[in-house]
Amino acid sequence: MKNSTRKIFISIILFWSLSPLIWQIYTSFSTPASLTEPIGTTLNRWTLDNYIQVLSANPSIFRYITNSTLLGVYTTLTTLLLAVPASYALIKLRKELRSLTRSILLLTALFPYVLLFLALLELAKSYNLANNLFLLSLPYSALSMPLAILILSSSLNDIPIELEEAAKMEGLNLLQRLRVVLLPLMKPALSSTSILVFIFSWNEYPIALTWLSKTEQLTLPVAIARLAGSSVYSVPYGAYAAATVIGAIPLLMVTLVFQKQIVNGLTQGALKG
Repeated sequence: MKNSTRKIFISIILFWSLSPLIWQIYTSFSTPASLTEPIGTTLNRWTLDNYIQVLSANPSIFRYITNSTLLGVYTTLTTLLLAVPASYALIKLRKELRSLTRSILLLTALFPYVLLFLALLELAKSYNLANNLFLLSLPYSALSMPLAILILSSSLNDIPIELEEAAKMEGLNLLQRLRVVLLPLMKPALSSTSILVFIFSWNEYPIALTWLSKTEQLTLPVAIARLAGSSVYSVPYGAYAAATVIGAIPLLMVTLVFQKQIVNGLTQGALKG
Protein backbone atom coordinates (compact mmCIF):
# COMPACT_ATOMS: atom_id res chain seq x y z
CA MET A 1 0.00 0.00 0.00
CA LYS A 2 2.80 2.37 0.86
CA ASN A 3 4.59 1.69 -2.44
CA SER A 4 1.44 2.33 -4.49
CA THR A 5 0.78 5.57 -2.61
CA ARG A 6 4.36 6.64 -3.18
CA LYS A 7 4.09 5.92 -6.92
CA ILE A 8 0.86 7.89 -7.17
CA PHE A 9 2.43 10.81 -5.33
CA ILE A 10 5.51 10.76 -7.59
CA SER A 11 3.27 10.59 -10.67
CA ILE A 12 1.31 13.63 -9.51
CA ILE A 13 4.52 15.58 -8.87
CA LEU A 14 5.91 14.63 -12.30
CA PHE A 15 2.68 15.62 -14.03
CA TRP A 16 2.57 18.92 -12.12
CA SER A 17 6.21 19.66 -13.02
CA LEU A 18 6.14 18.60 -16.68
CA SER A 19 2.69 19.81 -17.73
CA PRO A 20 3.80 23.43 -18.43
CA LEU A 21 6.65 22.18 -20.62
CA ILE A 22 4.36 19.75 -22.44
CA TRP A 23 1.81 22.50 -23.03
CA GLN A 24 4.48 24.84 -24.39
CA ILE A 25 5.70 22.17 -26.81
CA TYR A 26 2.12 21.48 -27.89
CA THR A 27 1.45 25.19 -28.43
CA SER A 28 4.68 25.67 -30.38
CA PHE A 29 3.53 23.18 -33.02
CA SER A 30 -0.08 24.44 -33.18
CA THR A 31 -1.66 26.85 -35.64
CA PRO A 32 -3.23 30.03 -34.19
CA ALA A 33 -6.73 28.85 -35.10
CA SER A 34 -6.30 25.48 -33.38
CA LEU A 35 -5.39 27.11 -30.07
CA THR A 36 -8.89 28.59 -29.75
CA GLU A 37 -10.72 25.40 -30.73
CA PRO A 38 -11.22 22.14 -28.80
CA ILE A 39 -8.68 19.42 -29.53
CA GLY A 40 -9.78 17.31 -32.50
CA THR A 41 -12.06 19.90 -34.11
CA THR A 42 -9.43 21.57 -36.32
CA LEU A 43 -8.05 19.67 -39.29
CA ASN A 44 -4.92 21.75 -39.87
CA ARG A 45 -3.69 21.73 -36.28
CA TRP A 46 0.05 21.12 -36.62
CA THR A 47 2.59 23.47 -38.17
CA LEU A 48 6.28 24.34 -38.19
CA ASP A 49 5.61 27.98 -39.04
CA ASN A 50 6.16 29.10 -35.45
CA TYR A 51 9.70 27.72 -35.40
CA ILE A 52 10.40 29.06 -38.89
CA GLN A 53 9.25 32.52 -37.77
CA VAL A 54 11.51 32.45 -34.71
CA LEU A 55 14.56 31.02 -36.47
CA SER A 56 14.29 33.37 -39.47
CA ALA A 57 13.96 36.51 -37.38
CA ASN A 58 16.61 39.22 -37.57
CA PRO A 59 18.52 39.12 -35.27
CA SER A 60 18.24 35.36 -34.91
CA ILE A 61 17.20 33.81 -31.62
CA PHE A 62 20.68 32.29 -31.48
CA ARG A 63 22.07 35.80 -31.04
CA TYR A 64 19.99 36.21 -27.89
CA ILE A 65 21.02 32.76 -26.68
CA THR A 66 24.65 33.77 -27.19
CA ASN A 67 24.09 37.00 -25.23
CA SER A 68 22.50 35.10 -22.34
CA THR A 69 25.34 32.58 -22.39
CA LEU A 70 28.00 35.29 -22.28
CA LEU A 71 26.15 37.05 -19.48
CA GLY A 72 25.94 33.78 -17.55
CA VAL A 73 29.66 33.10 -17.98
CA TYR A 74 30.62 36.64 -16.91
CA THR A 75 28.35 36.44 -13.86
CA THR A 76 29.53 32.97 -12.83
CA LEU A 77 33.23 33.78 -13.10
CA THR A 78 32.89 37.09 -11.25
CA THR A 79 30.81 35.48 -8.49
CA LEU A 80 33.24 32.60 -7.96
CA LEU A 81 36.25 34.91 -8.05
CA LEU A 82 34.83 36.90 -5.13
CA ALA A 83 32.86 34.21 -3.29
CA VAL A 84 35.75 31.74 -2.83
CA PRO A 85 38.01 34.09 -0.80
CA ALA A 86 34.96 35.46 1.04
CA SER A 87 33.95 31.91 2.00
CA TYR A 88 37.46 31.14 3.23
CA ALA A 89 37.47 34.31 5.33
CA LEU A 90 34.05 33.43 6.74
CA ILE A 91 35.09 30.03 8.10
CA LYS A 92 38.10 31.61 9.82
CA LEU A 93 35.92 33.92 11.92
CA ARG A 94 35.08 33.21 15.55
CA LYS A 95 32.10 30.91 15.97
CA GLU A 96 29.71 33.62 17.22
CA LEU A 97 30.67 36.10 14.49
CA ARG A 98 30.53 33.34 11.87
CA SER A 99 26.99 32.38 12.90
CA LEU A 100 25.88 36.01 12.82
CA THR A 101 27.41 36.53 9.38
CA ARG A 102 25.73 33.39 8.03
CA SER A 103 22.37 34.62 9.34
CA ILE A 104 22.85 37.98 7.64
CA LEU A 105 23.84 36.26 4.40
CA LEU A 106 20.78 34.03 4.58
CA LEU A 107 18.48 37.00 5.08
CA THR A 108 20.17 38.79 2.20
CA ALA A 109 19.76 35.75 -0.07
CA LEU A 110 16.04 35.65 0.77
CA PHE A 111 15.57 39.39 0.15
CA PRO A 112 13.34 40.02 -2.92
CA TYR A 113 15.79 41.61 -5.32
CA VAL A 114 12.99 43.12 -7.39
CA LEU A 115 12.78 45.83 -4.69
CA LEU A 116 16.22 46.99 -5.85
CA PHE A 117 14.89 47.48 -9.37
CA LEU A 118 14.57 51.28 -9.29
CA ALA A 119 17.88 51.79 -7.47
CA LEU A 120 19.74 49.71 -10.07
CA LEU A 121 17.96 51.59 -12.84
CA GLU A 122 19.13 54.94 -11.44
CA LEU A 123 22.64 53.52 -11.08
CA ALA A 124 22.67 52.48 -14.74
CA LYS A 125 21.43 55.91 -15.84
CA SER A 126 23.83 57.89 -13.65
CA TYR A 127 26.98 56.01 -14.64
CA ASN A 128 26.05 55.07 -18.22
CA LEU A 129 26.17 51.32 -17.56
CA ALA A 130 23.50 50.31 -20.05
CA ASN A 131 23.93 48.01 -23.07
CA ASN A 132 26.99 46.22 -21.77
CA LEU A 133 26.71 42.54 -20.86
CA PHE A 134 29.79 42.53 -18.63
CA LEU A 135 28.58 45.54 -16.63
CA LEU A 136 25.16 43.90 -16.31
CA SER A 137 26.87 40.87 -14.81
CA LEU A 138 28.11 42.99 -11.86
CA PRO A 139 24.70 43.46 -10.16
CA TYR A 140 23.90 39.84 -11.02
CA SER A 141 27.08 38.75 -9.23
CA ALA A 142 26.21 40.90 -6.21
CA LEU A 143 22.73 39.36 -6.04
CA SER A 144 24.18 35.84 -6.36
CA MET A 145 26.95 36.38 -3.81
CA PRO A 146 25.10 35.56 -0.54
CA LEU A 147 23.91 32.14 -1.73
CA ALA A 148 27.30 31.38 -3.30
CA ILE A 149 29.15 32.21 -0.07
CA LEU A 150 26.76 30.07 1.98
CA ILE A 151 27.24 27.03 -0.27
CA LEU A 152 31.01 27.39 -0.62
CA SER A 153 31.63 28.12 3.06
CA SER A 154 29.70 24.98 4.01
CA SER A 155 31.91 23.02 1.64
CA LEU A 156 35.09 24.55 3.06
CA ASN A 157 33.92 23.91 6.59
CA ASP A 158 33.66 20.17 5.83
CA ILE A 159 37.29 19.91 4.72
CA PRO A 160 39.49 18.62 7.59
CA ILE A 161 41.64 21.43 8.91
CA GLU A 162 44.57 18.98 9.16
CA LEU A 163 44.91 19.02 5.37
CA GLU A 164 45.47 22.77 5.31
CA GLU A 165 47.80 22.57 8.30
CA ALA A 166 49.87 19.94 6.49
CA ALA A 167 50.03 22.18 3.43
CA LYS A 168 51.22 25.04 5.63
CA MET A 169 54.01 22.85 6.99
CA GLU A 170 55.04 22.13 3.41
CA GLY A 171 55.56 25.86 2.91
CA LEU A 172 52.50 26.58 0.72
CA ASN A 173 51.08 30.07 0.95
CA LEU A 174 47.34 30.83 0.99
CA LEU A 175 46.90 30.97 -2.80
CA GLN A 176 48.83 27.74 -3.23
CA ARG A 177 46.76 26.03 -0.53
CA LEU A 178 43.57 27.12 -2.24
CA ARG A 179 44.75 25.93 -5.66
CA VAL A 180 46.39 22.65 -4.62
CA VAL A 181 44.37 21.50 -1.61
CA LEU A 182 41.08 23.30 -1.07
CA LEU A 183 39.65 23.99 -4.54
CA PRO A 184 39.97 20.37 -5.77
CA LEU A 185 38.03 19.22 -2.70
CA MET A 186 35.37 21.88 -3.35
CA LYS A 187 34.56 20.75 -6.89
CA PRO A 188 30.99 19.57 -6.12
CA ALA A 189 30.12 22.85 -4.38
CA LEU A 190 31.84 24.90 -7.08
CA SER A 191 29.88 23.04 -9.77
CA SER A 192 26.50 23.47 -8.10
CA THR A 193 27.18 27.14 -7.33
CA SER A 194 28.26 27.81 -10.90
CA ILE A 195 25.14 26.21 -12.34
CA LEU A 196 22.77 28.00 -9.94
CA VAL A 197 24.37 31.37 -10.68
CA PHE A 198 24.34 30.68 -14.42
CA ILE A 199 20.65 29.73 -14.37
CA PHE A 200 19.78 32.86 -12.36
CA SER A 201 21.57 35.16 -14.81
CA TRP A 202 20.04 33.31 -17.78
CA ASN A 203 16.46 33.68 -16.50
CA GLU A 204 16.67 37.16 -14.92
CA TYR A 205 14.30 39.63 -16.59
CA PRO A 206 13.51 42.94 -14.77
CA ILE A 207 17.06 44.27 -14.51
CA ALA A 208 18.00 43.17 -18.03
CA LEU A 209 14.83 44.83 -19.36
CA THR A 210 15.97 48.24 -18.09
CA TRP A 211 19.72 47.92 -18.64
CA LEU A 212 19.54 46.68 -22.24
CA SER A 213 17.86 48.71 -24.99
CA LYS A 214 19.87 47.82 -28.10
CA THR A 215 18.30 44.93 -29.97
CA GLU A 216 21.60 43.17 -30.63
CA GLN A 217 22.43 43.21 -26.88
CA LEU A 218 19.17 41.74 -25.57
CA THR A 219 19.17 38.60 -23.48
CA LEU A 220 16.81 35.75 -24.28
CA PRO A 221 14.05 36.53 -21.69
CA VAL A 222 13.84 40.17 -22.82
CA ALA A 223 13.83 39.20 -26.51
CA ILE A 224 11.05 36.65 -25.95
CA ALA A 225 9.01 39.22 -24.02
CA ARG A 226 9.34 41.65 -26.93
CA LEU A 227 8.15 38.92 -29.28
CA ALA A 228 5.08 38.32 -27.13
CA GLY A 229 4.29 42.05 -27.13
CA SER A 230 5.10 42.71 -30.78
CA SER A 231 1.46 43.14 -31.78
CA VAL A 232 -1.15 45.38 -30.22
CA TYR A 233 -4.08 43.37 -31.53
CA SER A 234 -2.96 39.78 -30.99
CA VAL A 235 -0.39 37.72 -29.11
CA PRO A 236 1.67 35.28 -31.22
CA TYR A 237 1.26 32.39 -28.79
CA GLY A 238 2.75 29.83 -31.17
CA ALA A 239 5.90 31.83 -31.89
CA TYR A 240 6.22 32.73 -28.22
CA ALA A 241 6.00 29.06 -27.26
CA ALA A 242 8.52 28.06 -29.95
CA ALA A 243 10.99 30.66 -28.67
CA THR A 244 10.62 29.46 -25.07
CA VAL A 245 11.10 25.82 -26.12
CA ILE A 246 14.29 26.67 -28.05
CA GLY A 247 15.53 28.83 -25.18
CA ALA A 248 14.89 26.10 -22.61
CA ILE A 249 16.96 23.48 -24.43
CA PRO A 250 20.42 24.78 -23.32
CA LEU A 251 19.37 24.95 -19.66
CA LEU A 252 17.81 21.49 -19.80
CA MET A 253 21.02 20.08 -21.29
CA VAL A 254 23.18 21.76 -18.64
CA THR A 255 20.93 20.51 -15.84
CA LEU A 256 20.80 16.95 -17.16
CA VAL A 257 24.56 16.75 -17.70
CA PHE A 258 25.49 18.23 -14.33
CA GLN A 259 22.57 17.06 -12.18
CA LYS A 260 24.85 14.86 -10.06
CA GLN A 261 27.19 17.76 -9.30
CA ILE A 262 24.22 19.99 -8.43
CA VAL A 263 22.79 17.50 -5.94
CA ASN A 264 26.20 16.68 -4.44
CA GLY A 265 27.10 20.32 -4.00
CA LEU A 266 23.78 21.32 -2.44
CA THR A 267 23.66 18.36 -0.05
CA GLN A 268 27.33 18.44 0.93
CA GLY A 269 27.58 18.95 4.65
CA ALA A 270 23.86 18.36 5.25
CA LEU A 271 24.60 15.29 7.36
CA LYS A 272 27.37 16.88 9.41
CA GLY A 273 27.20 19.14 12.40
